[in-house]
Amino acid sequence: MTPFAFATASTIRFGRGTFHDLPSLAAGQGRRVLLLRSASVAQAEDLARALRQTGAVLDLIARGEPDLPAIEANLALARPFAPDLVIALGGGAVIDHGKALAALIPAPHGALRYLEVVGEGQPLDMPPLPLIAIPTTAGTGAEVTRNAVIQVPDARRKVSLRDPRLYPALALVDPDLCLSCPKPVILASGLDAVTQVIEPFISARANPLTDALCREAIPRGLSALRRLMHQGDTAAWDDMALTSLCGGIALANAGLGAVHGFAGVIGGQTGAAHGAICGALLVPVLMANQRATAPDSPARDRIAWVLDQISAEYGSLADFRSWSTDHGLPSLAALGVAPEDHAQLAQDARQSSSYKANPVDLDLSDLIGILQSA
Repeated sequence: MTPFAFATASTIRFGRGTFHDLPSLAAGQGRRVLLLRSASVAQAEDLARALRQTGAVLDLIARGEPDLPAIEANLALARPFAPDLVIALGGGAVIDHGKALAALIPAPHGALRYLEVVGEGQPLDMPPLPLIAIPTTAGTGAEVTRNAVIQVPDARRKVSLRDPRLYPALALVDPDLCLSCPKPVILASGLDAVTQVIEPFISARANPLTDALCREAIPRGLSALRRLMHQGDTAAWDDMALTSLCGGIALANAGLGAVHGFAGVIGGQTGAAHGAICGALLVPVLMANQRATAPDSPARDRIAWVLDQISAEYGSLADFRSWSTDHGLPSLAALGVAPEDHAQLAQDARQSSSYKANPVDLDLSDLIGILQSA
């Protein structure tokens, strides 16, 4: 057996109603709290009031994808406050923003020292502040990963700030927090969650522990997504939130693949929603990987198993793609990807850290073909 390592958040609490335990849990982590939250989370005001009963709170709103200027602006507010705990409440973008602040508030250097691809990619000089991550969407799994994805407008790229110490001290996953998600968010984030259990399962770095998580989560997530979009089945939120959680753990330990290799560069160039990009690319990438893997390879067997799971829930790969489109998933062209950009995007994707775990090294022509068909 190939040696492997496995790591995740220090503590995970999962289940409906667990959000109400947060004030007491936070009190044991710190007294000066930086609360970073989405403006749309109704429960945030109650949380801020509860936190103020036991300590000082700096309450900041995060809007949109985390980009370097917004992070630097919040650092200017947070450093004088000197928090000893960061709480990030929102979707994956808010949690990544919170991770970046937890990492950079104690850091003696600017962000570019630590950013991959566009910066030096150095490890953090100081340990990050403890972080409590509470997702309000079921998609990214950011509550159990060790990187923060940051948009750098000057470079037109999304890149990671990555460090093993960035795993949250507590990941609190309460499916009740997802109930107000609109259908477009459910679709995009759900397709992201499904992609993030499929890619680690077929990854070149898959290991027995991530296999166990993904093999159970793939059919669970495929079913939950369909139920949420068709029936508004609130019980399906438990399954989708668990799929997202498993995906975050799996990707942090086994890597991703070509879908996310593309997603980082396309998101940086167009600003399109990450989940929508992943949803548009998932089927074309699976098909390209299937064609490129050797007939007797373990990777081919894994891809075939994934395709069987999709077919069992949706009828076929083509049916799954049509279902996604019928429910509002845009094409890459509608997300701002122009044909004349395909060759450069394909080259950039091959250089991304996510692509390196793809089960097979696709030719540049294969990658351009993926973009053309998505």
